[in-house]
Amino acid sequence: MQKRKTVKEEISGSETVFEKIKSKTPWIFGNSLRKPKIAYPQIKLPKMDMPLPGKSLVVIGIYIILFLLQMGIVYIIYREPVAIGADQQGNAVLLYPDLNEAFIIESIVASIFIFLCSIGFLLVYQASKYVYNKKTAVKILVIGIILVITAFVALQAIITIKLGERLFNV
Repeated sequence: MQKRKTVKEEISGSETVFEKIKSKTPWIFGNSLRKPKIAYPQIKLPKMDMPLPGKSLVVIGIYIILFLLQMGIVYIIYREPVAIGADQQGNAVLLYPDLNEAFIIESIVASIFIFLCSIGFLLVYQASKYVYNKKTAVKILVIGIILVITAFVALQAIITIKLGERLFNV
């Protein structure tokens, strides 16, 4: 009995996955299934030279957008609250006495504290980059922790006052 040698047809390009499978198992696909090889034209599009803003400008823009979102700009536009309130005697009230409502000034102050807390966490992260310079790392870490704790305490004080409780029970 003579062995038949299969002659592979010459195909330009590399062998496809289907052709590799077909060469090992010709009874599955036979000669009917072939993946076409397409030669795509090399098109060179003209490039436009536009000046792009620096990375620091983009980061500043992102921080401004985050500040406005934290401030509750959507709430301020939708609900149109008053900027600052007053009691019956005409004294200025900075915090609205209800937890579900807020003055514009209150939103801005809370947003500033949240922003300071965010900067504190960024400084704590930056302190980890100065592993070999312990003095700098400790300074940045302490400033970051102070910012986080100060912002947390201030926001807790705002919520406590809004709930109508006394801040210091003396």
